Amino acid sequence: MGKCEQCIVREFSSLKALTKDELLHMAECKASYTIKKGEAIFEEGESINGVYCVKEGVCKMSKLSSNGKDQIVKLVKPGELLGQRSLISEEPANLSAVALEDMQVCFIPKSEIMSFFNKNNNFSMNMMRTICGDLRDADDHMVTMAQKTVKERLAETLLYLEDNFGKNDDGTLRIQLSREELAGMIGTATESCIRLLSELNKLGYIELIGKKIALKERQKLKRMAE
Repeated sequence: MGKCEQCIVREFSSLKALTKDELLHMAECKASYTIKKGEAIFEEGESINGVYCVKEGVCKMSKLSSNGKDQIVKLVKPGELLGQRSLISEEPANLSAVALEDMQVCFIPKSEIMSFFNKNNNFSMNMMRTICGDLRDADDHMVTMAQKTVKERLAETLLYLEDNFGKNDDGTLRIQLSREELAGMIGTATESCIRLLSELNKLGYIELIGKKIALKERQKLKRMAE
């Protein structure tokens, strides 16, 4: 049984406001899971009845559009909580969470979270701030989608992937999205995404190494994204 008070990732979420006693109590109530790459932590429309704390690995939060395309809304890294909004709004999950690599997650039941929410003012404020931050990001994302060209959005997304998730030793992006997933992040057809990547490759802004992508000219990509 992992000790919650010794877990580093809790420092990155609203859980950082919990007292030692609350953390000890949480350690007794939580369940830990290993999620394999490609598996769902939960699906859109599911009732979650708790929150998941991401301990290791990255997942994509996505929504199925009416034409059956998977639109990636955001990527979630260790330390973040999943399912906070559904918990507060008492609605089913609005997005699906699918592992992009093997993950370790802890599930904290709703009853537990609500008791912290009612007793610990800092915890509830932190959770509200997180939800507000997600809303702000969603607003920004909506404006980007509406006002930037697909090429600008691609450049921005490639920079986001490197800045937030880092690089492998060979300089390629650590988070390896499929061409389809990348297209789903920038809101375009897979074919258009493939065409734009090969265009950026010809310009020397990026290098395509098999399925992997390495960013070669960060400044030029930045200018393109603006």
